[in-house]
Amino acid sequence: MEGTVLDPAGGAPGATSASVMHRMRGVWRRRWVMLGVALGVTALTAAWSLRQPRIYSASTSLIIDVTAPRILDGEVKEVMGEERSNYWFNKEYYATQSEIITSRAVATRVVDRLGLAKDADFLGLPANQDPAERAKALEDADAVGLLRSRIQVVPGKDSRVMNIGVEDTDPARAALLSNEVAAAYMAENLALKLRTTEEARTWLEGRLGELGRQSRSDEMAVYDLKKDADMLSTSLESRLSIVSERINSYNLKLTEVQTRIAAQQARVDAIHRLRKDAGNNDETWAEAVPGAKDGPIQDLKSRYGEQKAACAELSERYLPEHPKLLECNRKLEVVRADLLKSLTNVVRSAETQLVEAQGEEKNLNKLLDAAKAEAFQVNKKAIEYGRLQRESDNTQRLYELVLKRLKDIELSGLLRTSNVRVLDAAQPVTVPVRPHTRRNLMVGWVMGLLLGLGVALFLEMLENTVGSQADVEEVLGLAFLGVVPRMEATKAPGDRDLYVHRAPRSAVAECCRAVRTNLLFMSPDHPCKTLVVTSSGPQEGKSTTCINLGVAMAQSGNRVLLLDTDMRRPRLHRAFGVPNDLGISSLVVGEGSLDKAVKSTEVPNLFVLPCGPLPPNPAELLHTRAFKELLRQAGEKFDRIILDSPPLNAVVDAAVLATQADGVVMVLKAGRTDRGAAKRALRSLADVQARMFGAILNDVDLRQPRYGDTYLGYQGYGPTQDEPKGGVAPS
Repeated sequence: MEGTVLDPAGGAPGATSASVMHRMRGVWRRRWVMLGVALGVTALTAAWSLRQPRIYSASTSLIIDVTAPRILDGEVKEVMGEERSNYWFNKEYYATQSEIITSRAVATRVVDRLGLAKDADFLGLPANQDPAERAKALEDADAVGLLRSRIQVVPGKDSRVMNIGVEDTDPARAALLSNEVAAAYMAENLALKLRTTEEARTWLEGRLGELGRQSRSDEMAVYDLKKDADMLSTSLESRLSIVSERINSYNLKLTEVQTRIAAQQARVDAIHRLRKDAGNNDETWAEAVPGAKDGPIQDLKSRYGEQKAACAELSERYLPEHPKLLECNRKLEVVRADLLKSLTNVVRSAETQLVEAQGEEKNLNKLLDAAKAEAFQVNKKAIEYGRLQRESDNTQRLYELVLKRLKDIELSGLLRTSNVRVLDAAQPVTVPVRPHTRRNLMVGWVMGLLLGLGVALFLEMLENTVGSQADVEEVLGLAFLGVVPRMEATKAPGDRDLYVHRAPRSAVAECCRAVRTNLLFMSPDHPCKTLVVTSSGPQEGKSTTCINLGVAMAQSGNRVLLLDTDMRRPRLHRAFGVPNDLGISSLVVGEGSLDKAVKSTEVPNLFVLPCGPLPPNPAELLHTRAFKELLRQAGEKFDRIILDSPPLNAVVDAAVLATQADGVVMVLKAGRTDRGAAKRALRSLADVQARMFGAILNDVDLRQPRYGDTYLGYQGYGPTQDEPKGGVAPS
């Protein structure tokens, strides 16, 4: 597999957060913490349970009916409601009764009856308390509230049974209190019924008096109306009938008169038309006048005709001035005047009859209007009478209803029956209900385990160092090259650096060879020639790991050159016991040659190029073309070149070297390297586009439980009799 080029965030592409299994393994490593916390919580729970006072409980069973037994007639209803079969009504009713049982009113009855307000034992006051303090405590104590807190109401399932439980430190007193609470509830229930009945009776009495006064007032209003309308001798119905008959009679008369007026009017109009058409000197119109054929008028008409004929005969014989003719004409005028006078009287008679008929019509209209007004007045009186009568009847019905209800309440109030009766009285129970020691211990154990789990998770979350392969791969996003176990202590300091060479069958040597194999297979097509070994901070074992890795590669037959590029704190020359007067700094400035500067070691095929004199500007020195030429020349003479560089977070030397090498290997000290510091170091490598081969987890203590399962295969390895023993951490 190829090396990885880090992204600027400091991790490999595709890196993810720590997995759940990694967290669970971290928690499992702290299982003894979990067990210790669980045992501690359980012990505290046991101590607390044993120190708690023993609480006893007693229960009284009651049967609660919705209504009391009905003794009176079914029509006599009580004030406190009636029985129903509705489920929700019954549920609400029994919930209300539960509230009444635990109410302050019921508790006050029990406290007053038993004198619990002065009972120091019930109130939990110490027996050896000072009298003044006890008196003050008794005054401040709330016996009613304390009793209410000890009452428990448990309704029976699918029944009318209600269980009243009371808890106390004395079993006998618990039974006494339970029975007294039941008795107080029954008394309170009956008192509530009586109070409600009394309130209803008081209200009904007041309402009855108001209705009585209203009824009398309505009756007097009806009487006054009868008197005002003269209804004492004749009823309104009779008067209305009389007026109706009178109106009908007037209507008939009026119709007859109007018919007669129409006829008279037609006669008068006809006479006037005849007279107008005939003129003043023509009496022929009189022939057509109705009534002109009467005897007197007919005689006048005959005389007028005869005289007219006589005058006509004389006019034939005499001249107009003849006395006889003049006398005849004078008589003719007299007869004519009498005739016209008679005809005029006939016309006046017709006109008089018309006026008389019109006067009669006017009088009939007045009588008819008066009769109608009287009818409207009678109807109005009838409406007023009906309204007053209805009000009087309604008031009377309400009066009778309230009177009946008042009598029912007075009768039912005399009853002392209750809808509650005791089923089973409470008996003292000597087995305490609290504390539940066994249950408390189980709960304490479970809560302790949960708390221990929380503590383990918290410690795991606080863990901020690189300690396992999962941290390297999942947190840092690096390829895991292998582990280097903690080296056993040696007498000589140099033995620690050459541990792999001097203990080739140790677990450390085997792990270094595994790292070597992983590095060689990182890029089989393009083998790494130059390799930078660095760390995020000092004292993480990078120099020792660099030496051990060089030894492992040299043991495989490769010519390996170790370059001490840590020009601030060089250490390779001390590890191999070679001089440091000529080295990298000397070669870069053109002093000496590579062959003279390279020193051989006791490890076959392993060579070392010391740092040389410490330069004032190491980073600039590593940037020079001469250093690159040095690496090229070394590459021609050696198979592998390993550069021991300074820590990444301390100086920039390692980042400069990473750009000139084939790849970088980071050394992480197990349980010490900070994850944040490691990420910052990786970010600095990512900034220069360095090729990252992976990381080595150094100084792993395989005896710790956290590594026992993961690296179980390495624990069987150990030094032989001729190998050094002890325990010391690498530098």
